[in-house]
Amino acid sequence: MKMNRLSAVLITFLITINLWGQDFYDINSINTIELTFEQSNWDYLLDSLYADGNEDRLTGTAIVNGIQYNEVGVRYKGNSSYNANQVKNPLNIKLDYIIDDQEHEGYGTLKLANVSKDPSFIREALSYEIAREYMPACLANFSKVYINGSYLGLYTSVQDVDKHFLRTHYYNGDNPSFKGELASGETPTVVKTWGYFGSDSTNYYYYYELDSDYGWSELINFLDVLNNTPTEVATVLNVDRHLWMLAFDNLMVNLDAPINFAHNYYLYQDDAGRFNPIIWDLNENFGVFSMLLDGPPLNITGMQQMDPFLNSTNANYPIINKILTDPTYKKTYVAHMKTIMDEFFSNGYYRTRALEIQNIIDSEVRNDPNKFYSYSEFINNLDNSTGSFSPPPHQNQAIAGITELMEARITYLNSLAEFQAEAPIIATVSHNPVQISPNSDVQITAEVSGAGQVMLACRNSQTEVFEKIELFDDGNHNDGSSGDGVYGNTVSVSYGEFQYYIFAENNDAVAFSPKRAEYEFYSLMTVGDVVINEFMADNDGIVTDPNGDYDDWIELYNNTDQEISLNEYFLSDAGDDLAQWTFPDTSISANGYLIVWADKDDDQEGLHASFKLSASGETIYLSNPDTTIIDEVTFSEQTTDLSTGRYPDGTGEFVNMEPTFGTANQRGITSVCGDNPSQQIPNTIQLAQNFPNPFNPVTTISFSLPKDDKITLTIYNTLGQKVAILADDVYSAGNYSMQWNAGNYSSGIYIYTIQSGNQHVMRKMILMK
Repeated sequence: MKMNRLSAVLITFLITINLWGQDFYDINSINTIELTFEQSNWDYLLDSLYADGNEDRLTGTAIVNGIQYNEVGVRYKGNSSYNANQVKNPLNIKLDYIIDDQEHEGYGTLKLANVSKDPSFIREALSYEIAREYMPACLANFSKVYINGSYLGLYTSVQDVDKHFLRTHYYNGDNPSFKGELASGETPTVVKTWGYFGSDSTNYYYYYELDSDYGWSELINFLDVLNNTPTEVATVLNVDRHLWMLAFDNLMVNLDAPINFAHNYYLYQDDAGRFNPIIWDLNENFGVFSMLLDGPPLNITGMQQMDPFLNSTNANYPIINKILTDPTYKKTYVAHMKTIMDEFFSNGYYRTRALEIQNIIDSEVRNDPNKFYSYSEFINNLDNSTGSFSPPPHQNQAIAGITELMEARITYLNSLAEFQAEAPIIATVSHNPVQISPNSDVQITAEVSGAGQVMLACRNSQTEVFEKIELFDDGNHNDGSSGDGVYGNTVSVSYGEFQYYIFAENNDAVAFSPKRAEYEFYSLMTVGDVVINEFMADNDGIVTDPNGDYDDWIELYNNTDQEISLNEYFLSDAGDDLAQWTFPDTSISANGYLIVWADKDDDQEGLHASFKLSASGETIYLSNPDTTIIDEVTFSEQTTDLSTGRYPDGTGEFVNMEPTFGTANQRGITSVCGDNPSQQIPNTIQLAQNFPNPFNPVTTISFSLPKDDKITLTIYNTLGQKVAILADDVYSAGNYSMQWNAGNYSSGIYIYTIQSGNQHVMRKMILMK
C-alpha cells in the first residue's frame, strides 16, 4: 500500500507530538521520583536543615522515571507552603549536588511544590502554560514522590530558572542574575520594590539574592536609571517584557508577586545590557493570596474588581509607577492585558484547558494520601470558592474559584474606559522583495487604520534590541497612492534572520502585529549565495569525522547553480574575531553541501575549524574574504544528537531536526506548527495562524502568495482524515482569507495544510464547543 506525501507529513506530525512527549516537563506525563536516604529519620534531618536556613542538603539516591542518580542533594523549600508538622513538604532536589553535570534530560535541579494552597491542583501548571505564550517562563507538570518507599503524594514539578533556562531563552547563562527574594531579619522602615538606595550593594541584600558570579554594580545602575532618569529606562530594562509580566500578574490577581510584594521573580541581564524580569512561584495565582501590602485584604469582589493600575501612583512601587506614568507604556500595558484576555479568558479557553489538565491528574489526586483538600474540593474549586483548608495557619481561608474570579474580572475590566478605547487596526503586513539578499534593502508595508503614528520595530539578531523606525502613509510603497492607509518604509537588512513587528498608536490606545509582539515577531531569512545550512553542537553519537571522533560540525549550502570558491572565506564563533578560521583553497559545488568540523583538529583529513561550538549556545559567522559577514546564526542551548538547520535548504528558517549531514534537510523533530505561529515559515507561501484560535464554530485562515500558483487548503483531523477542502484552484498573487464553519464537527485539535507543488505547510487549531 502506497502512502502519499501528505499522509506521511501528517504521520510525522503525530510522531513529533510523541517525541516531544518524552520530555520530563511534558504536561501529559506524570513523573515518578523515588528518593532513598540511608537515615530513617530523614524528615527530622530535613526539618533541621530547613530551620538552620543555610540551604544545606541531605544526600541520597534518586530514581527519576526509572533512571538512578546517586549522591543527590535534597532539601525542603518554600515559605508558607512548608510546615514541619506536615508530611508533604515542598522539595528541592539537586541531581548534580556531588556529581558534576549529573542531569536528567538536561535538568540538574528538580523543584517540587506540594500544592498546599490550591484545591484545584492546576493553578501553577495552567499559569505557567499561559505565561509561556507571552514571555519566557518555566515548564511545569506533575510528579509522584516516594521517600524511603513511602508515597508522599502528587506534586507540581516546575522547571528551575537556572543556566539551562537562561541559555534557552537568552542565548547566554553567564550574565548578572538575581532572584527577587525578601531576606529574613529586620525589615526596612519603608519597603520599596525596585527602589534605589545608593551605591552601596549591602543596601540591596534585603531584596535580592545574587545568583551569578557578579552583578551588583549592574543592578544598582539599572535601579538608579529607573528611579532617577526613567526616560532612559529602555536602555537598562526590557520594558516590553516587563509590561507583559505586569499585565499577567494583575489580570490573574497574582498578588504574591512584585506588583504587591517584592519577591517571587528573577532578574536577568541580557547581552544587550537590559534586565529582564522572569515570573516565578505561581502557586497562589488566580487570587489565592488576597493580602495587599499597602491596603486591606481583598474579598472575592475586591479581587474581581481589582484596579488594573494597582500601585501605579504608589511611590513605594517604582517597579510600576516609574513605568506606567509613560503614556505609551501604559497603553501598551493595556494592549498586552487585552491580548491575554482575548486569547485565553473571553473565549473561555482557560477553563477548557484547566479541565484537560485536571483530567490528566484526576486519579492521582484522588489517590494522594496527603493532599491538603478533598477530592470534591479538587473538582469544585475550578468554578467555586472553597471555604477552608488545613493545616494551620491557613484554616478558614477562602480560596476563590478560578472561573468565579476570572469571569467577573473580565467583565469588570472590559467596562473600563481604557479597555474600551478604540485601538488602531493593523491589517495586511507585507515585504518586498519576497526573497531577501544579505546587506540589501527591503520595503515593509502595513495597512493600518485609526492610527496617529505607525512604527516598524526591527532587528537583525535575536540578541539585539528592536529599533523603531517610522512608517509613512505617503505613497512610499510603490502603489502610486498617498494617504490610503498603507504605511511603508525601506530598511537595510544585513544577514541571517531579520525580525520585525508593526506598532501603531493613537491618542487612546496602541496595537501590535503580531499581537504578541515583542515576544513574537515576523521573520525574514536573508538568502545569500552561500549560507550556513545546518550545524550540530552536541554530537554524542550521530556521525564521526574521518578520525572516528564525534565532533561538532557546520554544514554550508550553495544556493546557486554555479560552483563557488570559498578560498580565504572565514568561519568564526567570535564576533570580535571574524577571521578566526580561514578556508583553504576549496569550493562548494552548485546546489551542494560542504561540511566543516568544528573541533580544533586541523591536522586531520577534511576541513577542521580552529574552534569548537558551544552546546550552551552562541553565534556562528560566515564572512567573505574582506570579512564582510554574509551569514550568521545565533542559537540557544542545544539538545544532544539533534541538529539545527534551515528548512527548506538554503532559504528557510532554522529549526531543530534529526541530523541530515550533507543531504537535504528535513523538518524532523520540530513540527511546522511550532510555538511561534506569527513567523513566516516557508520561503514562498505565507500561511497565517487562524483567528480566533481556539474557535467556536467559525475561524478564518489567511494566506499570502508572492506569485500566481495552484493552491490546495485542506483540513484534517488528528487521525489524518480529510474533513474539509477550503481551496483547490489557481490563485493570483495576493492575500486571501478563507472561513471554515466547523459547526458539524466535534471539539478537538485539527490540522490545516496548504499545498503548492511539492511544498506543504501545516498548522494546528483547536475547536472548542
